[in-house]
Amino acid sequence: MDNSPHVRFQATDRSYLALAKKGITQIATQVGFRPQRLSEIDLITAELTSNLVKHGGGGEILVRHFQTTSRTGLELISIDNGPGMADPARMMQDGISTTGTLGNGLGAINRLADQFQLYSLKGWGTVQLVRLFKDPMPAPPPTGGFEFRSLLVPKPGEIVCGDGCYVKRTSEYIKIFLGDGLGHGPEANRAVQEAIKALRICPHHQPVDIIRYIHQSVNKTRGLVGSVIVFDAKSQQWSWCGVGNISTRLSGPTLTKNVLSYNGIIGMNLPNTMNNHVIPFSRGQLVVMCSDGLQSRWDVSKYPQIHRYDLTILAAALYKDYARRTDDTSVLIGRL
Repeated sequence: MDNSPHVRFQATDRSYLALAKKGITQIATQVGFRPQRLSEIDLITAELTSNLVKHGGGGEILVRHFQTTSRTGLELISIDNGPGMADPARMMQDGISTTGTLGNGLGAINRLADQFQLYSLKGWGTVQLVRLFKDPMPAPPPTGGFEFRSLLVPKPGEIVCGDGCYVKRTSEYIKIFLGDGLGHGPEANRAVQEAIKALRICPHHQPVDIIRYIHQSVNKTRGLVGSVIVFDAKSQQWSWCGVGNISTRLSGPTLTKNVLSYNGIIGMNLPNTMNNHVIPFSRGQLVVMCSDGLQSRWDVSKYPQIHRYDLTILAAALYKDYARRTDDTSVLIGRL
């Protein structure tokens, strides 16, 4: 999945509906959707926004244009802190409503979307994930490998995001990077994008060496904090190194491991001595990386059955509960 940032639309009351529809239609038009599909996206937006106001007590929709190796499309994530649903599967059936309406909204979204998932807990709220592809095609057969999802949200009031991530996969290694440019806005974005450019051509395979390579490549920017984690397919091990306040956690069925970063700023000052932290791989392990746009005490274990859903649902749940909303916010979650 592409690593482009999300655009945030508030939906605290009905007055936001027109703004959300206009903004999301503009993004969908840039993707290149045909007029009929644009009308369907408009309907999905109306249903999501209406549900946030009527059922969720207000909330927000995160939207981005994404591109994979085979598909281009639009992703919408609806997040609320409402009462939640006791039986989400039943509420997705047409004619089911808790507020006396026709009850066709979730069913319509499910029919029109190419991918639709809904996660809800009583007393917690609801996250809805909608994806629409510009040129729908049959889903590829499931294969092994590394699956990852990212959520990148600029600081409120900013157009660009100062956080960024990158995943590089070969037959021998998986290299994962999450960075946070100092401050926010265009200069923070430039710092993290220069780091990603360096990582694309970096010849090294050890996190410490990769960070030092990035450090030399971004010394004309304001600098950044960042974390690199590498999976070695031959040794079946993760190795990790980070500088600054990027939170990195490996969460597995039997062991959860937090790894601490070194003090410093990539591009300005690095510790003279840094070491790679080696962690054995175990099946089902999640790699979770967050910038300090999230509070530090986040916990993935509080969401029952969420591992059965698209990883974007978990990223959105962490954002919902722990985002400070006073800075750029980024979450990257991966799973082998």
